[in-house]
Amino acid sequence: MSIVSSTDILEQRTRRDARHERLFRWLLKGCALIVLAALLGAAGATLWGGREAFTTFGWHFLVSSEWDPGNDVYGALVPVYGTLVTSFIALLIAVPVSFGIALYLSEVAPAWLRTPVASAIELLAGIPSIIYGMWGLFIFAPFFAEHFKPWLTNNLGNKPDDGQLSWVAEHVPFIGKLFGSDYPFGASILVAGIVLAIMVIPFISSVMREVFQTVPTPLKESAYALGSSTWEVAWNIVLPYTRSAVIGGIFLGLGRALGETMAVTFVLGNSMRLSSSLLDPGTSIASAIANQFSEAVGLQKSALMALAFLLFVVTFIVLLIARLMLRRLASKEGR
Repeated sequence: MSIVSSTDILEQRTRRDARHERLFRWLLKGCALIVLAALLGAAGATLWGGREAFTTFGWHFLVSSEWDPGNDVYGALVPVYGTLVTSFIALLIAVPVSFGIALYLSEVAPAWLRTPVASAIELLAGIPSIIYGMWGLFIFAPFFAEHFKPWLTNNLGNKPDDGQLSWVAEHVPFIGKLFGSDYPFGASILVAGIVLAIMVIPFISSVMREVFQTVPTPLKESAYALGSSTWEVAWNIVLPYTRSAVIGGIFLGLGRALGETMAVTFVLGNSMRLSSSLLDPGTSIASAIANQFSEAVGLQKSALMALAFLLFVVTFIVLLIARLMLRRLASKEGR
């Protein structure tokens, strides 16, 4: 009788555990579906809100640089161009600086200095973006316009103050157009890219530092024992061992740069005119929406919603490229 009772108790416990396991699985699946539903809902809402602009302008909306609320003519080329260029400039500056910070903290810095510097980097990551924007507008942009912009314009641009082109501007293609400008103020695409770089450096460097510390110590010590320098160990041992995570951190910073609003709005100049010069003002998708959405009605509001959907698309493409690159690296490593 006791044997039968024990068997029944075991079966009841097994059924209870199976029921709890199913409930736990459904709970986890629900959490994942909530995130997916929120993403699809936001993308669908922006697409639905921008349907009038897409219907009115068609594919011309993507390649047109016109933005004329008076005549209800809108194009997404200028905001998309500003978003991509400022993000590219930010990565161009932030990636090598972040690599240097992470390598210094993980390989070179004395133990007593690592914690304060790492804490300072984490503090930079927690500063609100509007603080970066105000600093860029009132301090960095005037400083850049007074000390750096004249040199860039006269030595690299095609519109120098004395009218005489430098050798670089005359012989190197596109350099003159990139740095030629008549705009007298500091707010520009280049300044926005630099401010974005300062904002994403803490994210990228933190990821790099954490993954650099996962490299096995015997692996690095073996390289040092063979006479390798710190740079050779970093380039031939640390970076290949952690490159998948490093690329993931870089694209994390890129996603942060693509969606930044307030800081870019302060320092980009908010001009809807397409210019090849990095020293001219421009706009981005996020800053255009922030500046105009509160007063937009009708077709203009639909065009801004269409811009929001394009930002979703751009971010999705960036994440897709990152995943494809990581998959390709994993296949090369034989995983």
